[in-house]
Amino acid sequence: MDTQEMTVSQEALDIAKKQATHSYQIKRNKASYFMLAPYFILFFFFTVLPVVISVGLSFTHFNMLEMPTFVGWKNYIKLFLEDDIFMISLKNTLLFAVITGPISYMLCLLFAWIINEFKGKLRAFLTLIFYAPSICGNAYLVWNLILTGDRYGYLNGILLELDIINEAKLWMQTEKYVLPVLIVVQLWLSLGTGFLSFIAGLQTVDKSLYEAAALDGVKNRWQELWYVTLPAMKPQLMFGAVMQITQSFAVADISINLAGNPSVNYAGATVVTHLLDYGSTRFEMGYASAIATVLFLLMVGTNKLVQKVLGRVGE
Repeated sequence: MDTQEMTVSQEALDIAKKQATHSYQIKRNKASYFMLAPYFILFFFFTVLPVVISVGLSFTHFNMLEMPTFVGWKNYIKLFLEDDIFMISLKNTLLFAVITGPISYMLCLLFAWIINEFKGKLRAFLTLIFYAPSICGNAYLVWNLILTGDRYGYLNGILLELDIINEAKLWMQTEKYVLPVLIVVQLWLSLGTGFLSFIAGLQTVDKSLYEAAALDGVKNRWQELWYVTLPAMKPQLMFGAVMQITQSFAVADISINLAGNPSVNYAGATVVTHLLDYGSTRFEMGYASAIATVLFLLMVGTNKLVQKVLGRVGE
């Protein structure tokens, strides 16, 4: 048997071993696969399949009354070259993502780190205080009271009392104020699930790691945070990043509730509000699917970038 035949035989043997090992592992863990099956089935039918169908519909004209007709790249061409409102929405969404994403992420981590220093009931109470806005069903009612465009609005009343302004401002009807106000509200609402994951991650860090780090030359709390705490809670950091990215790109409710849809000169329009306009109002599902596909690609690309950045934490 020559060298080439021996090499082929060895490769075939290695492949057979890998297959045998893989099939053995499946048989060995079949109970685990059986328990996971309901989740994977639901995930496939309610997440993966809708995404695939949406991508397919983005290449069609579909009004929900007639069968979809294939139009190729027409929806995407219209989206980027003819739809001025989409470009405004895209710009606003990117501003939301660039400003609120990193800032809210850092605030979640900072507040979680500070609150974790407290003990017992005080820590639980502070966690509730910071988390409450994200689950408050009347959050928009509160901000509507604050931003009411007359002297009875809380913000106008305070500024008039302090002689900072001479007349009441129409905060959500004035184009230059709409986006900054929405960004502030989004930051106020952003301490949600990511914040809780950071709290949980900080409480699971092995205390002996700090002792070992002190012996290795770590001298202060900031070095402990960078070289010990953050590397030990990378899964929570990644989960929090995904949640913050999703929130920053999926802004819609605060814009609709505070600025209306459409907002004045589309100053508060986002990709999601534009998607809702075409999907829920006009029922142009092919075009709406194209918008959704662009948003999906933006989220995936940003997540990949954040994963690379977080992979370097502690280096």
